[in-house]
Amino acid sequence: MSYKFYEYKNCSTCRKAQKYLEKKNIDFKPIAIRETPPTKAELKKMLKYMDGDIKKLFNTSGQDYRAMSLKDKLPKLTEAQALELLSQNGNLVKRPFLIGSHWGTVGFKEDAWKKNL
Repeated sequence: MSYKFYEYKNCSTCRKAQKYLEKKNIDFKPIAIRETPPTKAELKKMLKYMDGDIKKLFNTSGQDYRAMSLKDKLPKLTEAQALELLSQNGNLVKRPFLIGSHWGTVGFKEDAWKKNL
């Protein structure tokens, strides 16, 4: 199975995750998340993997999230509005963002990856 691996090259967590994938010989395609954010379809799919919690898809510690005051605005947004924001601004998406045909996750928690990959 092949995965799409959305990452930011200056993110140390993304680098750890990539090394993990390489070490485990997992087939993946690296994609620069800032230049090419996940599609709305991929975001909807990931939302299901995250039990419908839209906040889990957001990089809540990022500058863009803070600059846009999304902490206060996010609860008032519809799912469609939130997905639109994420699909247009890769800086808002939590990374790494790993998605395949049957599983996906955001962030890097080795135990979860080990269990599912």
